[in-house]
Amino acid sequence: MEDFDDEYVNAEEKAFVRFDPDGMGEFHFGYVRGYMDCRSGQRDGKTAVEWSWDGNDEHHPACGRGWAVLQDDGTIEGMILFHQGDEFPFCARKWPGGSTRQKKPGTIAILPKGHVRRLVR
Repeated sequence: MEDFDDEYVNAEEKAFVRFDPDGMGEFHFGYVRGYMDCRSGQRDGKTAVEWSWDGNDEHHPACGRGWAVLQDDGTIEGMILFHQGDEFPFCARKWPGGSTRQKKPGTIAILPKGHVRRLVR
């Protein structure tokens, strides 16, 4: 996430976004946690997902939308948007091993600052 340093992005736990088989999901970065309602599709001919989310930002209610596109190298690039607020681009890769003790299968780690490339719109 270009807008934040790694210390903030991973403040409470390692930043992640997770897409579940039932069309739901979750993301967490810094002090923001969102619970997603996802829809898969295509964007510029690539596999993509869009979602709405609700959750919290530093324990205050927050909501918005987001999207991500699967890239040829296996990473995803996307955007997390707050309702009537900020937009945060991100790039993520599959969590090593597919999961950890704290993460479910399908979890994708948000990459450190500097990994976000030009996003597909």
